[in-house]
Amino acid sequence: QVQLTESGGGSVEAGGSLTLLCTASGEVGSWGWFRQAPGKEREAIACIYYHGGSTLYAESVKGRFTISRDDAKNRVALLMNGLKSEDTAMYYCAATLLSGGCLGNGYKYWGQGTQVSVSS
Repeated sequence: QVQLTESGGGSVEAGGSLTLLCTASGEVGSWGWFRQAPGKEREAIACIYYHGGSTLYAESVKGRFTISRDDAKNRVALLMNGLKSEDTAMYYCAATLLSGGCLGNGYKYWGQGTQVSVSS
């Protein structure tokens, strides 16, 4: 069983930047980043395919967030620029897509989450 560990969350002022990291304990396939704000459903925000490395983003983060992967380190990063108060949420990584597109929920492995808080 592969375990995923997120890091890099924290508190930042609006307009600031954070980089989230998610490290897997073993080899994985495609990666996804999700977030869930209090009282809201979990939202897929970015993903990167294992084959070819193509990426997809939710409209809410497109142009501000960048996902990248380092297969040598079994790691994915999410660079978040231009943070807004509405980006405040618990952020989760997921890995190894079993079904559906990479912005879906069909991942085999999920992390425990890291909190991001953006103050305006």
